[in-house]
Amino acid sequence: MLAERNRGYFEAKNITALNFVSSPGAGKTTLLEKTITALREELPFFVIEGDQQTMNDAERIDATGAPVIQINTGSGCHLDSVMVNSALKQLSPDPDSLLLIENVGNLVCPALFDLGEAKRIVVISVTEGDDKPIKYPTIFRNSDLCIINKIDLLPYVEFDVEKTKEYARRIQPNIEFLETSATKGDGMDAWFEWLKKLSKPQTD
Repeated sequence: MLAERNRGYFEAKNITALNFVSSPGAGKTTLLEKTITALREELPFFVIEGDQQTMNDAERIDATGAPVIQINTGSGCHLDSVMVNSALKQLSPDPDSLLLIENVGNLVCPALFDLGEAKRIVVISVTEGDDKPIKYPTIFRNSDLCIINKIDLLPYVEFDVEKTKEYARRIQPNIEFLETSATKGDGMDAWFEWLKKLSKPQTD
């Protein structure tokens, strides 16, 4: 019910909320840093950072100039709608903005919790193995977009991009894919275009 309340809040203010999920170290924070830095003159960003401990990621996002709030979950392995609702009251994102929610690094627990987001984006890196979709099917079943990150490392690891896509489509036939290297910039323009298209203001 609270997730639906969050969703109603987002719809009323035309806020596009995105829930980023991944294993630890897949590159979510770097992806967000690069995205905000590249698009901050075009799109208004607000960020909720989720981690068990530390303010490290919030400090990195704060350096980009985007308003950010950190949620530390302690022993908890995911964000939930109550945490997000509380963070929203403090963050107070502007109408017609993008709210980027970086969930706790975990491919299991976050899959089960609706935050009220418009889209769920699962980020995997090529260093993790190409069988992630069939090992952790729930997170892929509930995701709209899969970003395959760190593609600059493909020459150095055994990772079959097409096999990963095939596995993911078995779970979620309509899932979209983007291939990026957030650190090197490969594929980031396609990601930016996906984001800008998604965040276009609603018209009557």
